[in-house]
Amino acid sequence: MSLALPEAERFARVRLLRSPHVGPVTYYHLLSRFGSAEAALPVLPDLAARGGAPYRLAAADRIEAEFEAAMRGGAHYLFHDGPDYPLALLAIDHPPPVLSVRGDLSLFDQPAVAMVGARNASAGAVRMARDFSAGLAARGFVVISGLARGIDAAAHLGALGGRRGDGGTIAVIAGGIDVVYPPDHAELQERIANEGLLVAEMPPGTEPQARHFPSRNRIIAGLAAGTVVIEAAPKSGSLITARLAGEYGREVMAVPGSPLDARAQGCNRLIREGAILVQSAEDIAELVETFEGTARSTFRDSGIADYQGSDPEEADSTDLVERIAGLLGTAPVAIDELIRQSGAAPGTVQDALLDLELAGRLVRHAGGRVSLMA
Repeated sequence: MSLALPEAERFARVRLLRSPHVGPVTYYHLLSRFGSAEAALPVLPDLAARGGAPYRLAAADRIEAEFEAAMRGGAHYLFHDGPDYPLALLAIDHPPPVLSVRGDLSLFDQPAVAMVGARNASAGAVRMARDFSAGLAARGFVVISGLARGIDAAAHLGALGGRRGDGGTIAVIAGGIDVVYPPDHAELQERIANEGLLVAEMPPGTEPQARHFPSRNRIIAGLAAGTVVIEAAPKSGSLITARLAGEYGREVMAVPGSPLDARAQGCNRLIREGAILVQSAEDIAELVETFEGTARSTFRDSGIADYQGSDPEEADSTDLVERIAGLLGTAPVAIDELIRQSGAAPGTVQDALLDLELAGRLVRHAGGRVSLMA
């Protein structure tokens, strides 16, 4: 665990993050407003009450059990402001406040490429992913993927087989650090933990669910200077990862395929929309080696609005909370629009949204938009 934080604050931060309706946006808002998790925890029930609902913190014994499970599994926590937290991930909007990790943390400091694609990939695509990753690892790159079947597994195996010097692989999993998914990847997951690095955002013991995968994908995209897609259907998690990479200003690369193969349609669309066509490890290495914070690919999606904090003394109005609630519906609306229509200061509106979220009445959407819970 990070030596920069006292044990009580580490415990409080995990408890804060595991409490109801506290996601990364709310977590950072609370730390900014109250200075520490220890100070924020006691006031959560009062904030939720202003939002119109009772509130119960995550049970302390549950958090104690989580710490014990992480320790038994050989994992430890990284906090967003700790010395070992990856700088590339810290640069994205609302990075994961806490990560569970097992393995070689020095891999966070090496140039990295994410490689993702179809679970039902063709034999040729699997071979390509393995060869690309082996070639990149031999050049000292770290290959990042999500430990899924198909392209992900091939990327990890290729990097493990081809690593030299600082090269290697990082697997970002959707469940807890101690949960194997898919079950047939138990040996590969353990090998990565021993020879590479295993990363999870969910608490130990968490079985992966569909809603966890987009969060996992943002970590994959955020850790890498560029993302390569090898075979992807038009609606797939791989394209989510590519779009997030575009939002973060990272390189987006894709391998073209036959228009007759549905698994190639997503990659072909990415290229048409501005992703860079790549056909070898050399192509990928050339793009990433010269990456200096400005991507040559033109593929982009709109980013997420930044949070602006407020003076705590401005945020105590129940009337404002209800006024903001009155401006909201079930259709997402931009926070900037709420600020304009309410006439309140940006930070004060953010505080009102926090109260509504803790009360379970607010849903946050991509692009800095919010809505009432349907």
